[in-house]
Amino acid sequence: MSGRRRSFWAWGYEDKLPDDEERQELADRIEGMLGFPERPIMEYPTLDDIELPDPRIEVPDELAAFATTDRRTRASHTYGKGYRDLVRGFHGDFSAAPDIVATPRNEADVEAVIEWATEQTVAVVPFGGGTSVVAGIQCDGDGYAGVISLDMGEMDAVLEVDEHSRSARIQAGATGPEIQEQLADHDLQLRHYPQSYEFSTFGGWVATRAGGHFATRYTHIDDFIESVRAVTPAGALETRRLPASGAGPDPNRFLLGSEGAFGVITDGWTRVQPRPPHRARATMHFDDYWDAVEATKDIVQARLYPANCRLLDANEAMLNELAFDGSHLLVLGFESTDHPVGDDLDRAMEIARKHGGSCPDGPTVEDRRTGGTDGDRGDSAEGSWRDSFFEAPYMFNALVSMGVLVDTFETAVTWEQFPDLHEALQENVVGAMQDECGAGFLSCRFTHVYGDGPAPYYTLLAPADVGEELDQWRTIKQAASDTLMEHGATITHHHAVGRVHREHYHEEAPDAYLDALRSMKRTLDPDEIMNPGALL
Repeated sequence: MSGRRRSFWAWGYEDKLPDDEERQELADRIEGMLGFPERPIMEYPTLDDIELPDPRIEVPDELAAFATTDRRTRASHTYGKGYRDLVRGFHGDFSAAPDIVATPRNEADVEAVIEWATEQTVAVVPFGGGTSVVAGIQCDGDGYAGVISLDMGEMDAVLEVDEHSRSARIQAGATGPEIQEQLADHDLQLRHYPQSYEFSTFGGWVATRAGGHFATRYTHIDDFIESVRAVTPAGALETRRLPASGAGPDPNRFLLGSEGAFGVITDGWTRVQPRPPHRARATMHFDDYWDAVEATKDIVQARLYPANCRLLDANEAMLNELAFDGSHLLVLGFESTDHPVGDDLDRAMEIARKHGGSCPDGPTVEDRRTGGTDGDRGDSAEGSWRDSFFEAPYMFNALVSMGVLVDTFETAVTWEQFPDLHEALQENVVGAMQDECGAGFLSCRFTHVYGDGPAPYYTLLAPADVGEELDQWRTIKQAASDTLMEHGATITHHHAVGRVHREHYHEEAPDAYLDALRSMKRTLDPDEIMNPGALL
């Protein structure tokens, strides 16, 4: 894997970008399935095609051992992986490129960058896996001498493992697979799987309050964190490692979701666990969407705590090629390190059946202590969904290259308010796509569910006018965001605030609380060099 190179503009590895034949097949499917007009198949950009400004500042001697102004490196650190980022990268616009990219080897290097940047009035943008979809790492540096991207990728070690307490101290730059590989030596796992798992980092998860695999109970990285350490312009900030505390407001909360606005997260202690040998899963089919919603609500309110409880509406099931008959799918999964979970699955299926659900393929129960299983995960809807989930970003690359506007947005809202919100989104977002693009497709799935409400995640597709994509996207995005605010939902459940959601985040959060965050900013970052424009 070390010889593979990531794309400078798109999601993932260059060798996994869909080729012309694959893109044509995708275009045919989109045109046939969604009724879009014929889509162009445009050439991918090369590094020679892009517009990259000369760096405004030079690498100083004190940072020369781990900093560079290399063209490809700067381009690769310009944008995240949201639709807007992919479009600008595809069309060769890298005008917002950082002037320098630094890759610190240790905390002393991080301190050196911040000290130099403070003296020179240079903006510092922490960089984990570069997977932000809310412009969390983009900074044009207006009002600053320049911008330095602080790539934490070299600080990627699991530093300590406390097997007795089942916790581990992990450096910020470690990716999901790197954490998994190192914890395997102790027969432990972190088991936090965002869609960006392959490339995103522990520090990025903490900084953005990332959502993970678990649909209930352990939904965010918050649920795993014991303590966090960060380097700020005012000095190091480290919270005490504890399983829990009632001593005042939680200091971890000033770093969880801080998005690099206060400092750079360098490491943290997090809860880990053995791989659960006991698993059970099933996919329930529903003819009526609202029956499926009620079933999902009743399952989570029964406190069965499924690890997986994904409700896919018919559009989402079709988009992922899981069902083409109009069925809505509820993907259920239970797991335990201690005992069989077949009874929990049986009870969840019984609740679903009371609401009209059926299970054509039957349940699957596993006991991996003995290697036994009742079925083949690879042939299941749950297994197919998981594969589609992690491969979807590569499809986004291809869609951008054929003039398809494709984006996602997610939220959380109470069960009481969800029906009105869902109907309003169908009307307003699809309406905006039709007005801007002449057609549009919107699908929904629940990524997480709580006793008091779901976290619905929407995917939208529309035939864009090449060259006008970003103007069309802004109108559609605005319609979605305004609708969320009007119906009492959050602007984001797990994609963070960044710069894209800042306006609506400030509408959602109380003014006095925002003033308190600004006060924290003044205390920890008095010269305002840390990721300016993100969050605040």
